[in-house]
Amino acid sequence: MKIPKGMTESEVIAKINIVINRIAPRYAFSGYDVDDIKQEAFMICMDALLRYDVNRPLENFLSVHLSNRLKNFVRDNYFTSSDQEKKKVLAPKQLSNDDNIIDNEIDQDISIDNKEIRKIIDKFLPFDYRSDYLKFVNDVSIPKKRKIQLFLVIKNILEENGYA
Repeated sequence: MKIPKGMTESEVIAKINIVINRIAPRYAFSGYDVDDIKQEAFMICMDALLRYDVNRPLENFLSVHLSNRLKNFVRDNYFTSSDQEKKKVLAPKQLSNDDNIIDNEIDQDISIDNKEIRKIIDKFLPFDYRSDYLKFVNDVSIPKKRKIQLFLVIKNILEENGYA
């Protein structure tokens, strides 16, 4: 690990963790947990230290470098030259296909398949709520006002599709 002059190893790691905790949750998508992205982000930041210019603030350098590398990862793995429009790479986190919600209060024969609900939410969730939705399912804090808005949007989506 290359440590910039005037900094200790623990100071560098603290700066890296600040950057990772701010940026990584934005890139948790399609089966990638926030912790997985954070681990990958740490390795990216460690590699970036070799190219660090001491004339720039370390945190700014790492933020730009990490964001660019994660954007490239998304581009390389989720876009093709034949796509007419961008794919929605921020798909809801996958749950197990065995997950079912059983409504015990109405009737034991009524079962809601989570896979079907995920498909409906993914299909109709407005793009501007997708980031908040992923943060919510990955236990990342979101502002209370946005959480309430997100719940109302999801509730409306489910009601419009017969899950009242």
